[in-house]
Amino acid sequence: MDAFYASIRHANIFCAGINCALGCEEMGPYVERMSGLSEYYTSCYPNAGLPNAMGGYDETPEEMSTTLGRYAENGWLNIVGGCCGTTPAHIKAMSDTLKTIKPRPKGKIHHIMTLAGLEPVRFTPEIVFANVGERCNLSGSIAFKRLIKEGNYEAGLAVARKQVEEGAMIIDVNMDDGLIDGVVAMTKFINLLASDPDVARAPLMIDSSKFHVIEAGLKCTQGKAIVNSISLKVGEAEFLEQAKIIRRYGAAVVCMAFDEDGQAADYENKIRICKRTYDLLMTIDFPPEDIIFDPNVLTICTGMEEHNNYGVDLLRASQWIKENLPYAKVSGGLSNLSFSFRGLEKIRMAMHSAFLNHAIQNRWMDMAIVNAGALPVYTDIDPKLLGLVEDAIFNRNSDASEALVTYAEELKSTGMGGADAKEVKVDEWRSRTVEARLQHALVKGIVEFIDNDVEEARTCGKFARPLEIIEGPLMDGMSEVGDLFGKGQMFLPQVIKSARVMKKAVAILTPYMEKEKSLQAVQKANGKVILATVKGDVHDIGKNIVGVVLGCNNYDVVDLGVMCSCEKIMAAAKEEKADIIGLSGLITPSLDEMVHVAKTMKRNGITVPLLIGGATTSKMHTAVKIQPQLRDCVHVVDASKSVVVVSSLLGKNKQEFLDEIYETYDEIREEYLDSQKDRVYKTLLQARALGPKIDWANKPPVRKPNKHGIITIDDFPLDQLVDRIDWNPFFQVWQIRGKYPNRDYPRLFNCPHVGSEAKKLFEEAQDMLKDIVSTRQLK
Repeated sequence: MDAFYASIRHANIFCAGINCALGCEEMGPYVERMSGLSEYYTSCYPNAGLPNAMGGYDETPEEMSTTLGRYAENGWLNIVGGCCGTTPAHIKAMSDTLKTIKPRPKGKIHHIMTLAGLEPVRFTPEIVFANVGERCNLSGSIAFKRLIKEGNYEAGLAVARKQVEEGAMIIDVNMDDGLIDGVVAMTKFINLLASDPDVARAPLMIDSSKFHVIEAGLKCTQGKAIVNSISLKVGEAEFLEQAKIIRRYGAAVVCMAFDEDGQAADYENKIRICKRTYDLLMTIDFPPEDIIFDPNVLTICTGMEEHNNYGVDLLRASQWIKENLPYAKVSGGLSNLSFSFRGLEKIRMAMHSAFLNHAIQNRWMDMAIVNAGALPVYTDIDPKLLGLVEDAIFNRNSDASEALVTYAEELKSTGMGGADAKEVKVDEWRSRTVEARLQHALVKGIVEFIDNDVEEARTCGKFARPLEIIEGPLMDGMSEVGDLFGKGQMFLPQVIKSARVMKKAVAILTPYMEKEKSLQAVQKANGKVILATVKGDVHDIGKNIVGVVLGCNNYDVVDLGVMCSCEKIMAAAKEEKADIIGLSGLITPSLDEMVHVAKTMKRNGITVPLLIGGATTSKMHTAVKIQPQLRDCVHVVDASKSVVVVSSLLGKNKQEFLDEIYETYDEIREEYLDSQKDRVYKTLLQARALGPKIDWANKPPVRKPNKHGIITIDDFPLDQLVDRIDWNPFFQVWQIRGKYPNRDYPRLFNCPHVGSEAKKLFEEAQDMLKDIVSTRQLK
């Protein structure tokens, strides 16, 4: 839904809505989401259910109007109507139900850039940095260029897939080459990308110096892409015409700091051209949040003194753009910065990591074309090299550039710039204690030695139980990863590598923990915990570790898996009678989904505590965004803390623990809101004055009941209730689920997979019901 809305938002929309589909009731979650997304009006035109076996539709006018009335009362709708199977009677029932309900206010325009493939990437304040995969670029990858020249597009697709798997949030595609037809190659490759769901979920950056190649890419790109790039070097008229075309396709745009006189190299020219570009785009109503500036990443340490300040000028210009051009973004291709040291990857990667550390911490850069998975962790860069690199980037002294060049020559002469240096490092860390080796492997994402190291830890006598290895050195390593990620010193691809190492380590230990558990006396579980990775997120390693840790501490864990919709979580919570729900997520969009789940829990009256965890989550976000929706909500820093939190929430001192959480989160929230200087909040009295005014005498919102107070019904005839039983929960409890279109009762009996078993179970239930009714077992 988010990706769909992002792809149409640029159009001159009057109303965004949903029609046809599964039927009125099943459309609820999607109607709610569209209402939250749409900056315009919203509509819903449902079918009267799904077609039955005879091609008819079963939802009555009363059923549909009641459901639509509930949606309208929730403030989700402006326009309603009927699609397949609806009749004039349906429309009249809708009109009668809805005519007294106030329509949803028109949505407010927001300035959040949302890119999309099959899934959205929303540049909310919680997104610190987005890395753009650089390896599907003929200009930057010799290997990819060879594949495309050979016509081996399938292998090129594998390059794109690997980048997504390693955490690239956007995929850059560039087909510029003198011997390749850019239009043909761009069209063919993008169509191929769309055929692979694993790749197609990521937004694209259509990258070319030739605008006709860019337009060819836009014509076959789904979702919402980025164009890279246009500039004023073609003159104002052509620049604006190109911007209008990009706007018509709904893409965001990278604008280079070029004009008719050439490339901006110094700070003054960078900000002059960017300001002029921004002002021109405002004249054609280009959304400011979709403007991305590349202030020109230029090479330092070239031996020419006038180039020494390029790094400083770039950072200063990026800061100026963020402070003076509202909602604009900043990007760049970092490989240019270190081009003087090509062949010396140790220095180049150190330069990129150091530059990004400063740019990201200060929120001066939103994205960059960089192989983030290859970058060293900032704190792990050799201190001498780090000092030389930062001296050069910040031009701290007159000989900074020369000093780094001298270091590079020494490194080159000793052969320590590449694989040999890596081997020395391996030898050094392999001599540490097993605990230190495990931590190092996690932080670095090194999987080669994990089998032997885990086995050594298990048998060395230092740990009495396998669980202690997880709660000890493994969690220490992951805690360090979380800290570095939170500080912007590690990037998502590096975190994913670390998580894979953790997953393998836990997998090695799991059989031993299961064996240990089987030998223990059977005890009543301490409580039931539902765990789920929220919708839109496929990462589950941290959640799985929490499940293992809780399971080893005698908690009954129900793991719903990944990509769990809110509806699935709600249903499981009720069906399993959960004591606690735990939500996990690694990517930033998961934060919004967690807020949605908390709102839905409150609306559905599910009062169990909610745990929040994952790499992008934080106590701040939980306190500010999630806890106001659901009071009993706790952020769990890592898996090692999960047992303490769960036992506190289910123990005799639960209220005391929650009171402390309330107090802490209230303070965090108040401090955050106080920092939002431009926000003006109404007083409680003002808010109450704006509350709904109900005329109980003349326009009561509900019909007056015939009798007030408690009504007791004795010995009600049970046969009158049998026809009112909803059998869907019955089949869910027995885990008999049909497949579309025979998912629910009574179409379930037609399902070729479970239909016969469902029919048998239903007949047995009918026999039991007949016995209950005839013998008056219930009154």
